[in-house]
Amino acid sequence: MARSISYITGAQLLTLRRRPNIAIIDVRDEERSYDGHIPGSLHYASDSFSDKISDLMQTVKGKDTLVFHCALSQVRGPTCARRLASYLKEVKEDAGIMDILVLERGFNGWEASGRPVCRCTDKPCKQHDL
Repeated sequence: MARSISYITGAQLLTLRRRPNIAIIDVRDEERSYDGHIPGSLHYASDSFSDKISDLMQTVKGKDTLVFHCALSQVRGPTCARRLASYLKEVKEDAGIMDILVLERGFNGWEASGRPVCRCTDKPCKQHDL
C-alpha cells in the first residue's frame, strides 16, 4: 500500500508514462475540455473526486503507480492524491497501488515545457502515442 505521496517531474513522467503499470489522473474541472490534457490520462474532476474513488479504483485495477495533477499541482492534485491515500488506509485496501505521485508544476508546466498534449474528447483518452 502507498505510504506517502511524492512528486514526479514532467521529464520523469514523459519517460514513464507509456508503462502499463502507470495511470495519470487529471483532476482539473472544466478547463480540461478546452486546454487539452496529457495523452492517455483519466479525468476525475476534483469537485466530485471523493464520490468517484471506488470507480477510480476499478478503472486503475492492475496499476501500481498513480500520478495526479491539476493545472499547477498546488491544491487540487495534491488534495485528491491525499484523499486517495486516506481512502486506501481507511478501507485497508491494498489494491496493488505502491506509489501515489503528484506531477510537479501540473498540466500548465507540462504544456509549457513542450510536452505532448492531446485535445481529443474521448472518455477515456486513448491517445498514448503523442
